[in-house]
Amino acid sequence: MKKIMAVYDGDEGYAERLADFINSTEKIPLRVVAFTSLERLKRYGEDHDIEILLVGSAMDRKEIEQISSAHTIILSEGGTEGETYPAIYKYQSSHNVIREVMACYGEREVINENSFLAIGKIVGVYSPVNRCLKTSFALTLGQILSQEEKTIYINLEDCSGLSVLMNEMFRGDLSDILYFYRQGKYNWARLSSIVYTWGSLDYVPPARYPEDLCQMEAADMGEFLSDMAKSSSYRTIVVDVGQFGRKAADLLEVCDRVYMPIKEDSVSTAKLEEFETYLEVSGHRQLKERIQKIRLPTSSRIVQGKSYIEGLMWSDMGDYVRKLLKGGIM
Repeated sequence: MKKIMAVYDGDEGYAERLADFINSTEKIPLRVVAFTSLERLKRYGEDHDIEILLVGSAMDRKEIEQISSAHTIILSEGGTEGETYPAIYKYQSSHNVIREVMACYGEREVINENSFLAIGKIVGVYSPVNRCLKTSFALTLGQILSQEEKTIYINLEDCSGLSVLMNEMFRGDLSDILYFYRQGKYNWARLSSIVYTWGSLDYVPPARYPEDLCQMEAADMGEFLSDMAKSSSYRTIVVDVGQFGRKAADLLEVCDRVYMPIKEDSVSTAKLEEFETYLEVSGHRQLKERIQKIRLPTSSRIVQGKSYIEGLMWSDMGDYVRKLLKGGIM
């Protein structure tokens, strides 16, 4: 049974809209209930365990203390000076509200990680060949999968260009999550605090600096992704694998499937042959069974600029991915 997040605010419409939005996104394993009456909230708290209580800043603090909740957060309309409870600014996008609530909640030392019923699958996109449309394919794959099931996209490249493509200034990114993971303080709430959304696809902003990725071995990154699959609500994690070199095999071992874009020129063929030889001699032979080589279309129908990501869905790449997922490409 999902734990409860209760929302009470003097603006009745605000509480109801926020609750409906969070429940519809299913980003967190909490059921959000909106209250327009303080008395109803009090009665509800007597019979239910409230995990998170979001209340408007106008609510009397003595009244708040009478409502039993594990964690209370104030929906502030301005300053937060002298607050007994953590506060977030209410007049921002609902996505930002979720991120800030989860950032506050993630500070708790103990969070139940068994809140999710299913373990997500990990789909890797990797190639030893450069300039093969790997990232375009991964973004298209993530968008199309997200139309059917909860999907998150993670880019592990040194320079992804994602902030430019998304036209977004990120408040948090993969660097923050990796820091908490290395400190043993990672949990699903911290992940939710940095997740952004493009259409129906959620994504983690890439690491700010390449050094943050270099601090983790490929095998450790694979362990991090496995933990994410076990402790989040995502059915699929699409991983755009970066420049781990041959050590990428250690990361790819945690993937349920690996799509590998290839090219036909002599240099690309040589690189692929060398990588496959490495798999044979390094104890990763069975990984070859989960790798599906793909030859991606070079399309003239892809829109350039800031509409590039959305345009991928309706390009030859989008048609290719839909056919691939239906088993029409082997």
